[in-house]
Amino acid sequence: MATATTEKKKGGFRNYLRGVKTEMKKVVWPTREELKSYFIMVLFACAFFAVGFFLLDTLFAAGLNLIIGR
Repeated sequence: MATATTEKKKGGFRNYLRGVKTEMKKVVWPTREELKSYFIMVLFACAFFAVGFFLLDTLFAAGLNLIIGR
């Protein structure tokens, strides 16, 4: 006696692709201007955090060098 979880559904992959197609039609894609704006914000955020981590790393390295006495 097979249970519902062990039975293989016909067209399972096909139904999956249909579902993906249906969901993709619901997606609201950004406009070119919005995409540019988001891209610039991401670049600035990455640069900001990169500089911040660099400064923290430099500060900790200088502090460690003072403690060690190099």
